[in-house]
Amino acid sequence: MTTALAPEAPVVDKPMEKPEDLAPLLAHVVANPNARVALLHQLLGEAVCRHIGVYPIPTGFKLSVVIPVYNEERWLAELVRRVQAVEIPKELILVNDCSTDGTPAILTQLEKQYDNVRVIHQPKNKGKGAALREGFKHCTGDVVIVQDADWEYDPAEYPKLIQPILDGRADVVIGSRFIGESHRVLYYWHSVANKALTMLSNWFTNLNLTDMETCYKVFKREVIQSIKLKSNRFGFEPEVTAKIARKRKGQPPWRVYEVPISYSGRTYEEGKKIRLKDAFQALYCIIRYWLAD
Repeated sequence: MTTALAPEAPVVDKPMEKPEDLAPLLAHVVANPNARVALLHQLLGEAVCRHIGVYPIPTGFKLSVVIPVYNEERWLAELVRRVQAVEIPKELILVNDCSTDGTPAILTQLEKQYDNVRVIHQPKNKGKGAALREGFKHCTGDVVIVQDADWEYDPAEYPKLIQPILDGRADVVIGSRFIGESHRVLYYWHSVANKALTMLSNWFTNLNLTDMETCYKVFKREVIQSIKLKSNRFGFEPEVTAKIARKRKGQPPWRVYEVPISYSGRTYEEGKKIRLKDAFQALYCIIRYWLAD
């Protein structure tokens, strides 16, 4: 369960007589995330705060953010800034999949700029799955989250994505684009393919997911590091889903939750990389990893 931290914000028992009396309280709240949580709990109540993803982070907790990167010079620096703005203790593991644009130079600068950023360079271009597989090896956090290197997914949603795990309810959390949050209106046939692949995946895994192909997948570190992954490209999504669903000998199944997320999809002109062949590859992986590892 999530460890409740003692409120660090001063409790206001009586009205302040002068506006300047608020200055020390505001300074403390601005500087301390857990103080903000404590103050919001006082104002809104714990039930409302937990519903909107406002809760204290356990002492000593660390989140590992694994970011596969391939030719993302346009988006990368701002994406990392957005990840860093999330006030959760974290490490960022960026895996460069042999980019040919200005991405390597940006990665070098980011590694110098932030002391919690680690960059790993693949020797040759292998694909998203291979980059993630390499990144997972280097994770040291309690929880691991997959983040694409563009702006389609919003890191501000990390708190609600990790909440079921911190609450002790889940081992794996999937972020779904199809259960209630806003999304950019783009390709109809992409959504049809996503839903069809999710349905087929559910048939074989007996999970009732709504968005198997989503980027946002969150794991306890021991879960993802215990799974032997093989897919090099976008087959990672159906493969990891199949292996999460698989029964474990002598152990209970992994507990899987879905939470709604927003989505701001990009066009092919903006750098979207997934293609029709990846849909057929996903179909192959759904059947292949249902039959055998």
